[in-house]
Amino acid sequence: MHLFFLLPSTGFLGWQLRAMNSTLFIIGVIGNIISVLVFVSPIPTFWRIVRSRSTEDFEAAPYVLTLLNTLLWLYYGLTKPDGLLIATVNGFGAVMETIYVVLFLVYAADNVKRVKTAKLVAALDIGFFGIVFVATTFGIGGLDMKIIVIGLICACLSVFMYGSPLAAVRTVIATRSVEYMPFFLSFFLFLNGGVWATYAILDRDVFLGVPNGIGCFLGGIQLVIYAVYRNSKVGCQSPDNDEVAYDASTSLLSSDDRRYGQNDVSIRV
Repeated sequence: MHLFFLLPSTGFLGWQLRAMNSTLFIIGVIGNIISVLVFVSPIPTFWRIVRSRSTEDFEAAPYVLTLLNTLLWLYYGLTKPDGLLIATVNGFGAVMETIYVVLFLVYAADNVKRVKTAKLVAALDIGFFGIVFVATTFGIGGLDMKIIVIGLICACLSVFMYGSPLAAVRTVIATRSVEYMPFFLSFFLFLNGGVWATYAILDRDVFLGVPNGIGCFLGGIQLVIYAVYRNSKVGCQSPDNDEVAYDASTSLLSSDDRRYGQNDVSIRV
């Protein structure tokens, strides 16, 4: 952070501010590592898609939305002074989500799904992001106002991203099985929200703090639900789902293979 290098080397206040900036940087690095883990968590699902050469019943919408989320936060990080840590992790996330979306287009189960995915990409990742970029670049003169507008858009979208895994809660309760709620995704979303909320408090960034604080809370709810139903027997599983049975020792790693498309993603930071 640039203040670290500009502060005087003597005096208690200077030492205190340098320590705070060092802490901020360390927390930001930890947040980046956790966010990377969130972004790579769908890899087993997409490895399955590539092997089967079909997206099966997976939904592309969460990945398209997460791509939009990462693009907006990347733009926010590049616009905000000292936003390098925000920009780098979301740049990585944008690359990963782009790969996921491309795989959805290539291996779409049918042409209807391929066209639907292409329309979503055109409307959101190209259209909506393009409108935000052009409007804030040419329609807003002051840097502070530009940061506020972009931050508000990012914060609102991130709340939806963090809440998207809760869509699996109804299925978990109905089936009394956590098969449709991947543990590691919920766990990393919880950590991700907590770390970046802490970073936002130290950096006094309300746009980063509010959605990540909410994300930490929602991630905690998912972990509680997982703990309640993890040892429950599936009492209402239909014969069509018999093929989904798997060894308990690997359930945590594979629980998102059938319904990861209900989650997000993404994340932001």
